[in-house]
Amino acid sequence: MTEAEFEVWKRRNAESFAAGVGPARGLSPEKAIEFAHTEVAKLLPDGRDTEHHLVWMACAGDEPVGSLWISTKPRIPFIYGLEVDAAHRGKGYGRAIMLAGEEEIRRLGHTHLDLNVFGNNPTAINLYNSLGYTVTSQQMRKQL
Repeated sequence: MTEAEFEVWKRRNAESFAAGVGPARGLSPEKAIEFAHTEVAKLLPDGRDTEHHLVWMACAGDEPVGSLWISTKPRIPFIYGLEVDAAHRGKGYGRAIMLAGEEEIRRLGHTHLDLNVFGNNPTAINLYNSLGYTVTSQQMRKQL
């Protein structure tokens, strides 16, 4: 990923995170995007060269189709983001990206991989379930 591609990815990643975290935390769209940009900046202080972070662009041939962000800093590596571009969804790229990430984590000597998924994202939940991920924690909310 070039520096220019990273800047585009960083913006899109924050927008994607804001779309999930905003409703989950009751944030306005403006506050959600502000929160998302702040969190990404904290997690990646050295941009794409931040130690213990893998930020990949997935391509089909020469065409970018998605991305994956994994931190290997915690004892159990953590997926911060998986995205497949809207025009390429439903073609198996999400699964292929996840499997490539899992293989790299295995190669690095790890035996587990964690992630969070917002409850309002059934497509992602189905993908993760089909790949063998299981619920280890669950947060629930009721609007009163």
